[in-house]
Amino acid sequence: MKQLTNNKSGFTYYIIFWLSQSVSQLGSAMTGFALIIWAYKQTDSAMAVSLMTFCSYVPYILVSLFEGSFIDRHRKKTIMLAADSAAAVCTVFVWMLLINGRLDIRYIYVVNAVTGFMNAFQFPAQSVAVGMLVPKELYARASGMDSFSSNLLTVVTPVLAASVSSFWGLEGVILADLGSFVFAFCVLLFFVRIPEECSREKKKEKPFAGLKEGIGFLKKEKGLGFMIFSMALINFFSRLTYENILSPMLLARSGGNEQIMGLVSSVMGMGGIAGGLLVATGKIKGRPVRMIYLSAAFSFLFGDLGIGMGRGAWSWCLAGLAASVPIPFVAAGQRIILYHRVPREIQGRIFAARNALQYCSIPAGLLLGGWLADYVFEPFMQGGSAAAQLLGRLVGTGSGSGMALMFLCTGVLGATSSLYWYCNREIRKLEEGLE
Repeated sequence: MKQLTNNKSGFTYYIIFWLSQSVSQLGSAMTGFALIIWAYKQTDSAMAVSLMTFCSYVPYILVSLFEGSFIDRHRKKTIMLAADSAAAVCTVFVWMLLINGRLDIRYIYVVNAVTGFMNAFQFPAQSVAVGMLVPKELYARASGMDSFSSNLLTVVTPVLAASVSSFWGLEGVILADLGSFVFAFCVLLFFVRIPEECSREKKKEKPFAGLKEGIGFLKKEKGLGFMIFSMALINFFSRLTYENILSPMLLARSGGNEQIMGLVSSVMGMGGIAGGLLVATGKIKGRPVRMIYLSAAFSFLFGDLGIGMGRGAWSWCLAGLAASVPIPFVAAGQRIILYHRVPREIQGRIFAARNALQYCSIPAGLLLGGWLADYVFEPFMQGGSAAAQLLGRLVGTGSGSGMALMFLCTGVLGATSSLYWYCNREIRKLEEGLE
């Protein structure tokens, strides 16, 4: 009875934590959205905007190489509070530059780099803390709630950011972000109790000792290593298109219709919300390996191919649903496996190593996708060759057809890769003992 009570209490704390962090993430997302619009208006360069994301990812990956042991040896709540505070200082810095008329794109790159540095501590600590708060039987539900909130933010952030900005400008958006930070900080500090024990022995370790230990663990747990590598490959294929190419392709193929682009993006966000709700309710259950790889294969096969071969708003919306609904199942399957297979005392090391390895392919995809679209696929489809004419029967012709062809490539490669890893023996063994 006591254990049951503790489980309920822990999940209650998780709900409070989840709600407050969702509010904080909404504020941060609004600022990020507003800054992207500001940066594009200032530079008229898509590459300048892409570099904003690139600058936040690179420090995140580099720091994740060595901070895992630090997270394991220190209180997760303290780490999260410190990381949030540093991010808030960066936001204040941007606000001060803005009101003094000195804001420049170079400063945003620096701020994003600092924020990425702090996120490298924030996210693994948060992942470990969630594992402490949530009972094992509710891991999938918690993952579904996270997916629900993140996709809800995708839908509402542009609307709220535009509304606040229209009345109070970029300064108002940043102040709203700071208000959401204060709310989440106070809730975490005063109302969320994380049941963690931190050893008083703070022995010094070499900077990469945690990474070495984490990789050593993954060598012994080959299935986890294969799973992380496979997700890095899937992330790469995804970032080649969705992060860079989707919006330009929709604009190019719809004659610059921003409403169609907004509609498809909103539908994809709603698809993620629907998938998150399905996972959170716990009504759809399955083996975690199947959840990860068959869901990913479905997303690539019906989502990417549908977007590439689509000819109008409705076909793109249907393909967007097919692409986005399975994603929360991919995240939930990973979370179930990691929390069950990794001992709690080294979860910080493993989550940090996983972040460094699994997300290292994202910056490459971000930069390579735009280059391939501008200098390889679009010129190829406009070249009039026999191969281009044949492929044009599938993806159409004219502006944007090269980017559509990229979606066909990622759809085939992503689905094939997902099915290949689903058949991997070591990965299938990860389900042993999870019944």
